[in-house]
Amino acid sequence: MVLSSLKGPGEIVTTQLSVLPRNTTLENYAQAATTVPFVRFFINSVVVTVIGSSIKCALAILTAYALVFVRFPFKRAIFLAILVALMVPPQVSVLPNYIFIAGLDGLNTYWGIILPGLGTAFGTFLLRQHFLSLPPSILEASEIDGAGHLRRLFQIVVPISGPSIATVALVTIVGEWNDYIWPLIVTDKPEMMTLPVGLTLLANSDSTAQAWGVLMAGAVIVIVPILLIFAALQRFIVDGLTQGSVTG
Repeated sequence: MVLSSLKGPGEIVTTQLSVLPRNTTLENYAQAATTVPFVRFFINSVVVTVIGSSIKCALAILTAYALVFVRFPFKRAIFLAILVALMVPPQVSVLPNYIFIAGLDGLNTYWGIILPGLGTAFGTFLLRQHFLSLPPSILEASEIDGAGHLRRLFQIVVPISGPSIATVALVTIVGEWNDYIWPLIVTDKPEMMTLPVGLTLLANSDSTAQAWGVLMAGAVIVIVPILLIFAALQRFIVDGLTQGSVTG
């Protein structure tokens, strides 16, 4: 994809294939940026990803803490419901969510894109399993000292759960950035489209063979930011997913 984005049209659609571009050019990137408003798409994706992933991670932390350290009725039933949510394909909720958001005049708005996906069963499940592995004596000592739930959460649980929280954050960020179906459904104005949807708009703007280089350039623009985030946080993945799996 990267190599094709640096080739001219005659080098992509040809029977004499070559891996490396003969005449490297950045014209595809310039054309992609001028054909559709990629800067606006990028801003929309950043806004949706930052706000959506931040709220998702906060809700996952609070919910997982409550399921482990707070006593309340039907706690096991609620956890089972979260497990069931992991098994339900997200496409099932598309129509009800669209009817709900459209009824609230949320089409072509940031909150209309963000709101339906705020619940994260995966993050809650992963953090709950990690919180169960924490030494109870630490929290018991803080409770004896008079620390409330919020203080125990933010001063004890969160600081020692960095890798697991980073894993949830990374998975959430990647999911928000790459989300395609829901933003495609609730946006029809270019100024509110995110990058994956904008890439479709770019593909539809020119269906000729010469558009392949421009399309590859657009795909690179979409993928590079999330690859950089993944490279920065990937070392937390193994630590976060394996915390609590080994007992002393």
